Amino acid sequence: MPGRVLIISYYWPPTGGSGVQRWVKFSKYLPAEGWQPVIYTPSNPEMITVDESLAAEVPAEVEVIRRKIFEPYGIWRALSGNKGGSTKGEVNPINAGKKSFKQKLSIFIRGNFFIPDPRCLWVRPSVRFLKKYLKEHPVDAIVSTGPPHSMHLIARKLSLATGIPWVADFRDPWTRMFYFKHLGLTGRSERRHHKLEKQVLDDASVVVAVSPPVQRDFQSMTDTPVRLITNGYDESDYESCPEEATDGYFRISHTGLFAADGIPETLWRVLADKSEADEDFSNALRICLAGKTDSAVIHSIRMAGLGEKLVDRGYQPHLEAVREQKRANILMLPLRMEPEYKSVLPGKLFEYLAARRPVLGIGQSNGAMAAILKECKAGTACDWDDYGGIKKFVDAAWDEFREGRDEFKGEDISRFSRRRLSHEMASLLDSISQKGDDKPISDKKAKKNER
Repeated sequence: MPGRVLIISYYWPPTGGSGVQRWVKFSKYLPAEGWQPVIYTPSNPEMITVDESLAAEVPAEVEVIRRKIFEPYGIWRALSGNKGGSTKGEVNPINAGKKSFKQKLSIFIRGNFFIPDPRCLWVRPSVRFLKKYLKEHPVDAIVSTGPPHSMHLIARKLSLATGIPWVADFRDPWTRMFYFKHLGLTGRSERRHHKLEKQVLDDASVVVAVSPPVQRDFQSMTDTPVRLITNGYDESDYESCPEEATDGYFRISHTGLFAADGIPETLWRVLADKSEADEDFSNALRICLAGKTDSAVIHSIRMAGLGEKLVDRGYQPHLEAVREQKRANILMLPLRMEPEYKSVLPGKLFEYLAARRPVLGIGQSNGAMAAILKECKAGTACDWDDYGGIKKFVDAAWDEFREGRDEFKGEDISRFSRRRLSHEMASLLDSISQKGDDKPISDKKAKKNER
């Protein structure tokens, strides 16, 4: 008999974006590993992007439970002057450089009145519903994936009430996330965040992190085992996308979310200078964007004199983004200009690796992303203001393009395949669950249930 795992996730198709793909892909491959996923998700979530194609990734045996959620976004929009729900081209207004008084007030309310996030009002009704559901439909393990970290609070209460082992899967950090310092928290609210974070880390059966630095950070905060299971790529996405003949354009491409605090101004200067000096380069250059892009990014490209080179396709279904990646001569991966991003491995990094195109990372050259690029021989990471390093990379890619060469090889990246990562997740679930023979956390569970 396959084991059943309850997965508590705010993001699920038709919501698009990187936040949903991790557990869509796990759910795709877990049944073959002996685990039947049961997804618990809102029926009316806030959807910044929509990707109907992701629903086709979910196997028929995956059960999906949708329950209504109340979120205070009506108040947020009224205070921020955004009643229609549009972000007005802002990918992340929380850390936007200039904010109106209404925006500052709304962020203060969001940070101090809705802890840990505006989905906190869903915690109590979800626990009440799921306790009843599990009596009639038992599961062998629980997984919560966050952010939003309210999903972890649901799982914690449920695990403590039922004794069911629980994996807290952190796609991003909590109090060490880059935007945490921008929430305008009072001392009391900040202490509340730290207390909740510690409770989640201590009471989970296992914590999962997606990058080695985040794993080390969490492990320093708790005695609970913290495992590393990164994001990855799905081989089938890339196998199903045919190779295309070149059309004569030299493409520098970016897929996915492109935020205003990650604008690679130095790259734009390199491209503008090279375009001015080399007419052939100028005629061939295309800056291709496929994803949700902040309006400030578009403005910066135009201000650099590169507006005629811009191809902005907007948000695309996932397989279209894969197609754009495979057509690129350079895949650019600018990180947000926040010190916390040194520890981050963006989800798109692994898909860029699978596209087998040279990756130009822009951010901390000694961070987690830089280490993976170097290890996989997939490209390089330059600091934001490293004009010489960026120019050298662009020149080399242009020379290959002009001479009709494609020397990119890279190292074996199979350890990042979604199928292999799903096997790791299934093994973790086997080790902690009532389904598995080995139960290393039984003593910890017993202590929890005594509280």
